[in-house]
Amino acid sequence: MRWVALTAVAPVAWGTNYFVTHEFLPPDSPLYGAALRALPAGLILLALCRQRPRGAWWWRSAVLGLLNVSVFFVLVYAASQLLPTSIASTVMAVSPLAMMLIAWSLVSERPGVAHLAGAAIGLGGVCLMLLTGAEGVSMPGVLASAAAMLVSSFGHILAKRWSADADVLASTAWQLTAGGLFLLPVAAAVEGPPPALSTSALLAFGYVALVATALAFAAWFTGLRHLPAGTVGLIGLLNPVTGVLLGTAVAGEVLTVQQLCGLALVLVGVVLGRPKRGGRRHNSQAPSHPVADECPARVPSV
Repeated sequence: MRWVALTAVAPVAWGTNYFVTHEFLPPDSPLYGAALRALPAGLILLALCRQRPRGAWWWRSAVLGLLNVSVFFVLVYAASQLLPTSIASTVMAVSPLAMMLIAWSLVSERPGVAHLAGAAIGLGGVCLMLLTGAEGVSMPGVLASAAAMLVSSFGHILAKRWSADADVLASTAWQLTAGGLFLLPVAAAVEGPPPALSTSALLAFGYVALVATALAFAAWFTGLRHLPAGTVGLIGLLNPVTGVLLGTAVAGEVLTVQQLCGLALVLVGVVLGRPKRGGRRHNSQAPSHPVADECPARVPSV
């Protein structure tokens, strides 16, 4: 359960990211927005662990950086600007099903009955939260969010498949740094000079880079190493729960009875996917000590 608790940090942080991006970051600079989120986070983690890629991890970092960072962050940034907080975070909740199917083919993790039931129930909750009849839902925004879900699901399972021979924080740092470096020249070519940022935007970028990226991705990839992909995907359903509740509490979005029922179903789905107490250890290659042991003096400062 400690791995479940640690992994849950990621979707909660990502759920807050939609609101912060929508409210405080410039809407017309998705490429710079993604680069300024990824590169500082990657450099911070790189400074903490002080490890360079070795061997196959040079090209693996590039592939994962493109999938999990460059393409994903741009799509999420666009979705956050085009959609209300609750809708943007809810579309991503279809990822448990996608992750289970991809994990079945890539890492031979056949989804269990509880995982499939949790995904189906959680998806039902997602539909209740999405199909509210609200006006002004942007179809390009929904498509961007759906594409982000598919790209990240594939990238996360690839990271799980390749994770056994690399430190979690180091591989996370390599992905974020590579993704940020890919984005910078593209942003300069497409969007021109960097946008002028207000104090609130700078503070928002600081939160997005440190909490919603460095801390969140380290927690997420640690969970993928120690838990089945189905369990991790269902924990990701806390993303829309956080987004909907934050949108209601802070952004003044209206939470209907239908959405409340959807939230309840999502939480039931998360509970169904929890690891069984006393069950067989999921990953025999995973270290028996927590991720803090890998960089003991540095992890708390993340």
